Amino acid sequence: MTLSWSSYRRARRRSRQAWGILAAAAVAALAALSWFFTAGQFAAAEPAVAGPTEAPVFDPAWMKPVKTVHPVPTGSALAALDGLAVKGRAAASDYSRDAFGQAWQDVDRNGCDTRNDILRRDLTAVMLTEGSGCRVAAGSFHEPYTGQIVDFRRGSDSSRAVQIDHVVALGDAWQKGAQSLTAGERQNLANDPLNLIAADGPANQEKGAGDAATWLPENKSIRCHYVARQVSVKAAYGLWVTEAERDAMKRVLGSCPGQQTVAAR
Repeated sequence: MTLSWSSYRRARRRSRQAWGILAAAAVAALAALSWFFTAGQFAAAEPAVAGPTEAPVFDPAWMKPVKTVHPVPTGSALAALDGLAVKGRAAASDYSRDAFGQAWQDVDRNGCDTRNDILRRDLTAVMLTEGSGCRVAAGSFHEPYTGQIVDFRRGSDSSRAVQIDHVVALGDAWQKGAQSLTAGERQNLANDPLNLIAADGPANQEKGAGDAATWLPENKSIRCHYVARQVSVKAAYGLWVTEAERDAMKRVLGSCPGQQTVAAR
């Protein structure tokens, strides 16, 4: 069969177009696979959870402010994030919880220790132990990280079931600037209501010392507030973020560009 030059050129053009379509499809498939094996598989596995969009910060009726190193910047959390230094992690080998002082001190001098302050702030229908003006015996709350309704009853298992989470974990803070703070400033960071949320014990244990690049609450409704609160704490205590952490924070805050910083106001 004789093939004319014009027919040959048309066939070549159709062949190039076909190969171009195949190449584009291959690129799209690779991109989809890359997304799935990084963030996608986790997003697909996450159940839809309806929970709180924010967590309590401060009750001026009975709490007193804790002195921070810097004021929390007002305005956009994204803008505050842009103001944070971006560095690598410092060594964690010499981290000790003792560097942040004895746990749950009465830093704000209101007569109650920090753990009971936070339980009283975050729970509803709070009952105090008989004869105490501080010690929380019972209550319930819409837990912010899982979105579940949780009942608190003081007892041997209560510290495991309901824990007080450091929004910026102390181990993370140690690797991102807290080593340069004074002992008093680290103590304030560990007891600042801005950096504390009553949370589901297993979720808090799962988080560990993770930052936004490695752990976010299962309840997606609170993620904007949670990340804005981490940004606010880091700005208030002069801490930095890693590049991966900053990028993760930007992805969360990009879904809520109107999210403001969080402060004990």
